[in-house]
Amino acid sequence: MRNPKDVINSLYHFEAMASYAKTSPDFDHFFKKFLDGEVFAGSWFDHVHGWCTHRDQFNILFIKYEDMIMDLRSVVKQMCKFLGKELDEEALDIVVKRASFNEMKKDPLANKEDLPEEFYNVKKGKFMRKGTIGDWKNTMTVAQSEVFDTIFQEKMGDLDIEFIWDNKEKA
Repeated sequence: MRNPKDVINSLYHFEAMASYAKTSPDFDHFFKKFLDGEVFAGSWFDHVHGWCTHRDQFNILFIKYEDMIMDLRSVVKQMCKFLGKELDEEALDIVVKRASFNEMKKDPLANKEDLPEEFYNVKKGKFMRKGTIGDWKNTMTVAQSEVFDTIFQEKMGDLDIEFIWDNKEKA
């Protein structure tokens, strides 16, 4: 799970590379489509809300993208515990190295370079772009952020869920 403002930003860039998608003319158009659930994969709000409200009915481990960026080793340990698997330190080092954003960005499979051009146009950009937290601030206006915050509170306010919205929050 990733903070939804960065999800909007990432999906906006992905849409431009997805050959099958009807590309938005600008971010504002895409932003409105996202809020209305009219983007690839549908409504983020409905998707996340549905899983969060049924978390006790299923054996689900929720992992936040931001936690992986800030401390991947701890997240891998958390996953191992959840799965009932033990890794020695050497194996843990290998998993953490290979699962790091920088390593995955170099991996053609992780970067979707093997997808057919009719699905994804690698000439328009990389699937794995920046791997940062808070990049939404480079695309979203203050007014859009405020609109989003209001809708987020309306649709997700009943959930016990916290996101890291900015790199500064991890300090």
